[in-house]
Amino acid sequence: MSEKSNRQILLSVDDGVATLTLNRADKLNAYTPEMGDEVVAAFRRIRDDDAVRVVILTGAGRGFCAGVDLEALKSAGENQGPGPRLGEEDFVRKLPLEIWDFPKPVIAAINGAAIGVGATMTLPCDLRLAAADAKIGFTFAKLGILPGLGSTHLLPRLVGQGKALELVLGAEIILGAEAARIGLVQHSLPADQLMEKALEIARGMAKLEPAVLAAARRGLRQGADLSLAEAMKNEQSLSETLRREREKRA
Repeated sequence: MSEKSNRQILLSVDDGVATLTLNRADKLNAYTPEMGDEVVAAFRRIRDDDAVRVVILTGAGRGFCAGVDLEALKSAGENQGPGPRLGEEDFVRKLPLEIWDFPKPVIAAINGAAIGVGATMTLPCDLRLAAADAKIGFTFAKLGILPGLGSTHLLPRLVGQGKALELVLGAEIILGAEAARIGLVQHSLPADQLMEKALEIARGMAKLEPAVLAAARRGLRQGADLSLAEAMKNEQSLSETLRREREKRA
C-alpha cells in the first residue's frame, strides 16, 4: 500500500484501487478552495497511473463533505491572496468534466453528511453508495445561490426532472436510504458496511480489462444522449478501437 497525505486530503493506492479521502474530519470535511485544488491535483495525478484502475472518493470521520466552510470562506475573503476565489477554482470549473471523461470508474462512498457542494461533487461519479443515515441535501437556495458542478444537467438524469426540482427548490435534506429509493445513489447500507461494499465493488472492477471499462464507461455516457441508431454506431466504433488496441499489444 502507498499513501500520500496532503493538507486536506489523503490518497492511498492498494490492489488497483485509489482511495481519495477528504481529510478535514473536525469540520465534517467542509469544502475549501485548497481542498478543491488538492482533489483536482490527485485526480490528474492518478489519471494515467497504471497502478490505479478504480477510484473511491470518500470522507474522513463522520462526514463526507458538509458543504462549503463558511468560516474559511470569510477568512479568505478578508485575506484574499493571489489564488482563485471560491467558484473560480478548477474544482468548480473543470473537475466535473474531468471526472465525466475520466478513463477509470469513480465511486463515491458517502459515509456521512453530504450537503451542498458535498452532494454535487458526487454526481459525476459512476456509482454512489451512501450510509443509510447519511444526510444529503442540495441546500443552495438557503444560501441564496444556485447549485453548480454541472448538477443542473446531472441531477435530473439520475432522479428525473420532477424530483430534481423538488430537491433543489425545497432545499430539503434526505437520508441515504431515501436517496437509494429515488435513484440518487445505487446502494444504501449501514455506515459500518459502506467502505467494505465500496471496496468489494472497486476490487471487482479492478480485475477487469481497463480498456474495456473505459470504453464501456464512454459508450454508456455518450449513448444516453444519442439516438438508438447513433448509439449503435458508437458502440461499433468503440468496439473496433478496442480490437485495434488488442492487436497492437499482441
